Amino acid sequence: MTAVTEPAGPFVHPALFYRDQQEYLAGVVPFVRKGLAAGEPVAVAVPTENLRLLKREIGTGEGVRFLDMREVGRNPGRIIPGVLSAFADAQSPGTRVRIVGEPIWAGRSATEYPACVQHEALINAAFQGRTVTILCPYDIQRLDPQVVADAYGTHPVIVDAGSGRERESPPYDYEAVHARYNEPLPPAPEVPAHTFVSDVLGEVRHLATDAAARFGLVSPRLDDLALAVAELTTNSVVHGGGSGRLRVWAEDGYVVCEVHDQGRLSDLLAGRRPASRDQRGGRGLLIVNLVADLVRVHTNPAGTTVRCWFAL
Repeated sequence: MTAVTEPAGPFVHPALFYRDQQEYLAGVVPFVRKGLAAGEPVAVAVPTENLRLLKREIGTGEGVRFLDMREVGRNPGRIIPGVLSAFADAQSPGTRVRIVGEPIWAGRSATEYPACVQHEALINAAFQGRTVTILCPYDIQRLDPQVVADAYGTHPVIVDAGSGRERESPPYDYEAVHARYNEPLPPAPEVPAHTFVSDVLGEVRHLATDAAARFGLVSPRLDDLALAVAELTTNSVVHGGGSGRLRVWAEDGYVVCEVHDQGRLSDLLAGRRPASRDQRGGRGLLIVNLVADLVRVHTNPAGTTVRCWFAL
C-alpha cells in the first residue's frame, strides 16, 4: 500500500476495498500503526461492529481517537465539519494527520445514500492541499455494485485489501459524482405548505414545532428541529429571494422538515466548513447539518430544497 503509507502529495484519499474481517484488518491496522509509528495523530471513525474489531486488534491505549460512525456520522453532512475537520484542525499546523473514515456500510438506506456519496465526493474539495490522509473502507462483498462504482468516482486511489495492490482510479471525478446525486428529492406527501416572509419567521417556526410535537417529537430533539427551521427559513429570507415554503410531516419513524426557496447554492462546501470563532453569519446550513439526523439538498436554477430528518 505504497501511496497510502508514503503519501505522494499533501492530501491522499484512497478507498480500501475489502471482502471480510481478515481483509479489513489487513488493510486498516497497518495503516493505523504506521501512522502511530511516524508520530501522526490518528482517528478511526467506523461503524460500531468494525470499531469493536479494531479496538480489540489495535488496543485502546495506543493514542488513537476512536469514534462510532453510526453515531457521529448518522447524518453524512455532519462528518466533514464535525468529525474529519474537527480532528484535523485540532492538530499542530503542518502535522500530517491520518483518519480512517467509513461512512457507507450495508444497511444505509436508499434515502441516506445520496448524501453519503456526496459526502465522499466533497472530502476531496474540503481537504485539497492539506497534509491529511483519509482511508475509506468499502465492504465490496455486501455493498451494492453501484456503491462500489461510485467509490471509483470519489477516490483518486483504490486499494485492494486482499492483494495489497494499489492503483489510480481512472473514473475519478468527484465533482461529476456530486452533481449526479444533486437529484430531485422524492415527492413530499400531501401536507400543508406554509409560505413565509421575514415578518412571520417566528410564527412559521411555531407551526413546525407544533406539528412535530403532534407527531411525537420531544425535547431536546424538538429544540433541534426548531433551531434547524429557524436557520433554514432565515436563510431563505436573506439569500433565497425573501420568501420560502415550509412543509412538515412524519414518515418511517422520523419527523421531516422541508424548506424550499428561489435561491441557488453554488458553493459545494456550504454547510460543511467549520465556523471560526470570530465568524459572523454563514452558519445556517452548518448548524442544520450538526443537529439533524439526515439532510438532503437539491439545488438548480429554479431554487433550492433542503429536507431534514429528526428521529422520533
